Amino acid sequence: MTDSPDVAPGEAVYRILLVEDDEGDALIVGELLHDTGLRFELTTRTTLAAARAELARGPIDCVLLDLHLPDMAGTDAVTTLRGVAPHAAVIVMTGLSEAQAGADAMAAGAQDYLVKGKVDADLLHRTVRYAVYRSRTERASAEAQAARLRAEENVRLERGLLPQPILDTSTVTVTTRYLPGAERALLGGDFLDVVEGDDGLLHAVVGDVSGHGPDAAALGVCLRIAWRALVLGGHRGPALLHLMERILHAERGGLPLFATCALLTLDQEAATATLHLAGHHEPLLTTDEGSRQLPAAHGVALGVAPKLGNWHATVIPLPPSGALTLYTDGLTEGHNGTAAGRLEVAGLLELIDRLPPADPGAFVDRLIEETQTLNAGRHTDDLAVLRLDWDSR
Repeated sequence: MTDSPDVAPGEAVYRILLVEDDEGDALIVGELLHDTGLRFELTTRTTLAAARAELARGPIDCVLLDLHLPDMAGTDAVTTLRGVAPHAAVIVMTGLSEAQAGADAMAAGAQDYLVKGKVDADLLHRTVRYAVYRSRTERASAEAQAARLRAEENVRLERGLLPQPILDTSTVTVTTRYLPGAERALLGGDFLDVVEGDDGLLHAVVGDVSGHGPDAAALGVCLRIAWRALVLGGHRGPALLHLMERILHAERGGLPLFATCALLTLDQEAATATLHLAGHHEPLLTTDEGSRQLPAAHGVALGVAPKLGNWHATVIPLPPSGALTLYTDGLTEGHNGTAAGRLEVAGLLELIDRLPPADPGAFVDRLIEETQTLNAGRHTDDLAVLRLDWDSR
């Protein structure tokens, strides 16, 4: 049953669930609520099981709970309801002879308690309002704490997924960006890195672990760190990918995770870029004449067919000046401004050539902003971009 008094429409509406098996007591509470002047919607249930079902159907602001129900009595009822609806305020109704019951109920999670026979409309008005206010304040505090913890975790993951490039003598400008797929989400499994080896060559990687969340992120951090250590140790090409696949297989445990990645070695002196693709798409080359996708040999993603990977090198001649952009598919799988169409690589290239010139960081930021505007939140995926700019003229 749902009731609502005749009050001003601008006032807050309290959704109240009364859990009471005594019809007389339920009638008294209903009449008192009408006398409070509160704007409310009242639903009455006579058992805890029925109350749980009602809470599962939709949000409730306040539960008025009798501690003596046919299917459960005492503070266990408070604990049960708080477990089902942790953000609903619970006000316990006790008998005159139950002096300790109210305090015990509050210790179990209730916001307040009322003694039957000693409740008037003013007291009920204040109790409901304050209990709901305290419950909402507790919820806001818990969400703020969760946001702080999430931000701290993101900082730790960023250090693993987005490291500082190791550049000694290279004149290449490195630009990196990373965005999680969902708002307020932790970083996912995309990763990238750039280091200059003892050979004077610039080595870069962009990868994407399947899935989202902490498991994918942890594996992405592991692969990124492994790649850096292996590259600095002198490993290159297929041998490097085989070692990364072995590490992935060991670190993923029983989870069905795999990873795509693109390896790139930039040799400024020879004016070449050497690519190895493991299930990843080709990078983009931007010059004064425009942007295009580089054709390259493809190999299987890491972890899909262990020990069967066969990754071939593709050597690309480079112009005296230009930019190479490596990215994960979060940049291209979003919508292109229509409900059905995806941006894909062709749309991305058109967008790059349409944007006005800018320094690399500002250009990448504008590119990401434009793709997200077109997507309008319809597709969510992690997004990582690595851009290398050079000018040997």
